Amino acid sequence: MILKSLSLINYKNFESINFEFDDKINCLVGNNGVGKTNILDAIYHLSFGKSYFNPITSQNIKHSTDFFVVDGLYKKEDRDEKVIISAKRGQKKVIKRNGKSYDTFSEHIGFLPLVIVSPADRDLITEGSDTRRKFIDGVISQSDQAYLTTLIKYSKIVSQRNALLKYFAVNTTFDPTQLEIYNQQLNDHGTIIHEKRATFLKTFIPIFINRYKAISSGNEDVSLVYQSKLLETDLLTLLNQNLAKDRMLQYTSVGIHKDDLSFEIDGYPIKKFGSQGQQKSFLIALKLAQFDFIKKQSNVNPILLLDDIFDKLDEKRVEHIIKLVDDQNFGQLFISDTHADRTEEVVKKISQSYKIIKLKNNEEIK
Repeated sequence: MILKSLSLINYKNFESINFEFDDKINCLVGNNGVGKTNILDAIYHLSFGKSYFNPITSQNIKHSTDFFVVDGLYKKEDRDEKVIISAKRGQKKVIKRNGKSYDTFSEHIGFLPLVIVSPADRDLITEGSDTRRKFIDGVISQSDQAYLTTLIKYSKIVSQRNALLKYFAVNTTFDPTQLEIYNQQLNDHGTIIHEKRATFLKTFIPIFINRYKAISSGNEDVSLVYQSKLLETDLLTLLNQNLAKDRMLQYTSVGIHKDDLSFEIDGYPIKKFGSQGQQKSFLIALKLAQFDFIKKQSNVNPILLLDDIFDKLDEKRVEHIIKLVDDQNFGQLFISDTHADRTEEVVKKISQSYKIIKLKNNEEIK
């Protein structure tokens, strides 16, 4: 799968700009603030229907304008595929594929597989469990439409159950029959999600460990540990056991929406006991394992976005990634960097074709 061209109108800092891309490697270079990351984010937007860095749609519209349009032309399985995302202030975002709108955004997820490596990935280590759950769900959803549908249904039922708990508290009433209906639905959907997460991690963790060993100079052992109360008992039992607590809190305190993924090095949390270099290696291994998994599941090379990669990595890690790219089985790569000479020096060592796209004042320098 190849992104052949990209057109942006009123997207973030760009008023109107068009790009033609190389089939293998595209380097976006220029000073900070010229929009390199915004271009990568626009490509991400085309795959997932939202920004990687700011999911609030209105904040991706250029200041003093009322709408944005992101237009991408792809080649997938020898067919041209045109994907357009548009948004207008106060209105619902629209995603069109070959001129036809999707009924729901979830139908589009997985059609354009993509992996991004960014400094923002550090949130996976530093932020709460919600960030890590989104990572798991994002990887699975790119190759399992049914999983995403079940996840959406589960989240909706949690919201409905929470609203009912609040209603009971405000009105000093309680109807166990109504709650039991939601409990059963949560158990049905939650069990499916839990089992798919557990199955996914059994496949994913060995891939991740191998990636870490390949890019790390250390001999430490790393692991991903799935933390879920459903490993101990079923969700229906958990909901019944925590009924008094849920009524007091007025929200659902147990379920797969509380699962977490522990990042560990030598048996300890990497957040507390991992060096900066080890944490970087951990995150890159995580993303490259994501690439491997999605490629295996979809039989398509995902597009790989490397945001500000050379400023964040030492030479050894950069070398590993470049060796990956120097492979006919690898897909299309987009790199952003502040130093054109440094970037070109690295990609020149690769036998693949490449294009340097220089940016200045929110425009491409021809």
